[in-house]
Amino acid sequence: MTADVSGNPKERDAGAWAGHDLGERTVVYDERDVILYALAVGAAATDLDLVFEERLRVLPTFALTQAQWAPDALGSLGAFDVTTAVHGSQRLVVRAPLPASGELTMRARVAAVWDKGSAAVFDVEVESECFQATWSLFAPGRGGFGGERGASRPKPRETPADHELEVRTSPNQAALYRLLGDRHHMHIDPEVAKAAGMPKPFMHGLCTLAAVTLPLAAAVGAHPADLVELEGRFASPVFPGDRLDARAWTDRDDPAAVLFETAADGRTAISGGRARFRG
Repeated sequence: MTADVSGNPKERDAGAWAGHDLGERTVVYDERDVILYALAVGAAATDLDLVFEERLRVLPTFALTQAQWAPDALGSLGAFDVTTAVHGSQRLVVRAPLPASGELTMRARVAAVWDKGSAAVFDVEVESECFQATWSLFAPGRGGFGGERGASRPKPRETPADHELEVRTSPNQAALYRLLGDRHHMHIDPEVAKAAGMPKPFMHGLCTLAAVTLPLAAAVGAHPADLVELEGRFASPVFPGDRLDARAWTDRDDPAAVLFETAADGRTAISGGRARFRG
């Protein structure tokens, strides 16, 4: 049922947004968008099935660039302060491969709102025939409405990793990735980044998360386009040019999946990561 969110948005309890329908949108994309995305998340010119239209396979995380309108739409409605809210975590379930070009129709809603006390977390869910994706948006100052707290942050793993990987980000990576749709100024403008509390422009969390899936797939003998599930929590910022150190463990409950976390300059960047590839 759609929530009653009439009246001044700033005066509503955050919990009233739960169930709110964000509508439907159809987007059109082509092979150039798919290739640009692959390059933006770290594909090499030699990865011909990711960057050459004659052999093209679509990275499933490309869908997240096409669905970015949904969390942006919730912010524009006044559910939270867009200058202080941050992307807390992301989930993606792949239902079918994306075509190399065409139309994609999606529908979005606020699936849940969690009360963290000093903040609220809005889960924005986007669905299409090809995927289901959920953005968890951490909004300071919107908690305390008496709702359920939701899941706690994942604990670091203490067992030795099955795989240790290195991911090199590019100094131009955020500038390139923002051409895919997420043009928030803090990823390109130093002054806006400083106003947001960052020393300089930083990487999009979704770019960092997608970039890690390429070496993860290679480590487990899979193709990155065969990703079927992905999730991760954004623990700290990554800056263009940073080296990411990733550790991964085979999921003992699902051998087709890997659990992972990444660090940049000794800081945990992505925690609670999980990726599963089609066998």
